[in-house]
Amino acid sequence: MMNRMMQNKGNAMTESTTATTTPDHKNGSRIPMSVKVAYSAFMAVLIPYYYHAYGLSNFLWFCDVALIVTLIGLWTDSKFLISTQAVAIIFPQFLWCIDFFFNMAFHRPMIGLATYMFDPEISLFVRGLSLFHGWLPFLLLWLVSRMGYDQKAWKAQIGICWGVLLTAFLVLPGPTTLAGNIDKVFGWGETAQTVMHPVAWLGIVLLAYPLLVYIPSHLVFRKVFAGKVE
Repeated sequence: MMNRMMQNKGNAMTESTTATTTPDHKNGSRIPMSVKVAYSAFMAVLIPYYYHAYGLSNFLWFCDVALIVTLIGLWTDSKFLISTQAVAIIFPQFLWCIDFFFNMAFHRPMIGLATYMFDPEISLFVRGLSLFHGWLPFLLLWLVSRMGYDQKAWKAQIGICWGVLLTAFLVLPGPTTLAGNIDKVFGWGETAQTVMHPVAWLGIVLLAYPLLVYIPSHLVFRKVFAGKVE
């Protein structure tokens, strides 16, 4: 009798533990439906507005690529896709957050990434949409902590990066479009650089993103999420 009681108690504890770690029982996903719906509603506003205001080329910005890939990753429950965008933009967007709060506190930019957020000539609606730069990195961190980190993601992100940069370089006329200097592919500032041949600058940019962002991010995530690495 005592053995049976202990066995039943053990089974109950196992079931309780399993219940806390299994996917959302309402949709069979590791991501709550409320998160998917809220994110999709935001994208339903942002995508048509950005397309109308800045054109299709605006979606070549890495932050906008991250928005779209994350949307797909949420609905497909893809740890791989979520991991690629975690590698791609968490660290750069943290710099945006630092610059935003520094500017808010001291009324001057620290890096210059978020200066436009304090431009009164830009509507509050547009600046409100752009606040995704502040919450998206934290959402991605939460998703990776929940879904795990796919350590193949950094290699795939390099491929995505090179595809986006080459497309921007070959298709766009320069940094003069409404979307601006996409991913700094034409120069560091808002205008085309004149120090070197454009192809030489492109080569530097193609190497800079993997070496300065993706590989360091991968090494950090592999360590931080060591128990959830695939």
